[in-house]
Amino acid sequence: MRWRIIAIAVLISSCAIPPRPAPAEIVTSRDHDFRVVTVAGGLAHPWALAFLPDGRILVTERAGRVRVIDAGGALLPEPLAGVPDVVDSGQGGLLDIALHPGFKTNRLLYLSYAGHGPEGRPTTVVSRARLEGMGLRDLETVFVARAEAGGGRHFGSRLVFDANGYLFVSVGERGQSDWAQDPGNHAGTIVRLHDDGRVPADNPFAVSGEGLPEIWSYGHRNPQGMALHPETGALWAHEHGPRGGDEINIPRPGLNYGWPKTTYGRAYSGLPIGAGPTAPGIEPPVLHWTPSISPSGMAFYTGDRFPAWRGDIFVGALGQAHLRRVIMAGETVAGQEELLREMRWRIRDVRTGPDGYLYLLTDHSNGALLRLEPADG
Repeated sequence: MRWRIIAIAVLISSCAIPPRPAPAEIVTSRDHDFRVVTVAGGLAHPWALAFLPDGRILVTERAGRVRVIDAGGALLPEPLAGVPDVVDSGQGGLLDIALHPGFKTNRLLYLSYAGHGPEGRPTTVVSRARLEGMGLRDLETVFVARAEAGGGRHFGSRLVFDANGYLFVSVGERGQSDWAQDPGNHAGTIVRLHDDGRVPADNPFAVSGEGLPEIWSYGHRNPQGMALHPETGALWAHEHGPRGGDEINIPRPGLNYGWPKTTYGRAYSGLPIGAGPTAPGIEPPVLHWTPSISPSGMAFYTGDRFPAWRGDIFVGALGQAHLRRVIMAGETVAGQEELLREMRWRIRDVRTGPDGYLYLLTDHSNGALLRLEPADG
């Protein structure tokens, strides 16, 4: 009987296949061959990264830590002190990180996370603090989404500063689909703020009074990717659909992006949702994915290491476990390419580095920061 027990144990362990480490060999793709270099491992469900001017990299871990990778690529053992308390439940926890446009002089960085709202239930929160040494000082909350709900679903949340210094925040609809069609709350919206949390006077609902003044656009489901178009400077965002219907959109002021009134996806039961994929008064997506790829993280490649990729969008695919390249011709989608599918990585974040390489975070209990480098050096 002992050999049978051993055989069963081997079979069970072989079914729980872990993600493969970064390959040392060359990866072939449509326009560039590249290598994947592991910058740092040992990250517990990392969610986002930010590049400091001195060459260090900050990485958020969902449980509520900000880790530091030094300029030589070493992951420091101690996280930053002074990080706000987070609700580490389900999809909630410590999420995005962004540097203030004037970081070199003011040392301000921003964190989005699942925190407690005024009624004591979880919601999306944004705080900022000053980075001093290995700690955060002068922590202050600049935004608390009016999107409180029980459970740990759909917090968003990405942070992007535009060229004029406005802060955009994506907020998920917390699993309460109908809330996304009500601009009287922040659920399922993109929010636009001054850097200190004040509302810009020209925000669409600040002018019309027909919704909360922080809202820029609404009708979103769970936006986990945002980036600025390198030519137009416009904000682009993607969001999770249900069973299919992931979308890339260009959020415009005051416009409705449909969820759950319109979607290319279906309910998890297989039943249709809303009026179908289109309806009058609803902005159509630039691109949708059906079946779902479960997108997270989004970057326009703006470096010079991969010239044929310049201007293309790179998106992490959590569910389908690959890196999706969206080939762009200006603002028009010209094609797509799947990269690294054989590695089975849940890619959570994608960024163009200041060195021109492309950086990825893998969402695993032993996650990693990876760097894509051209095969020819």
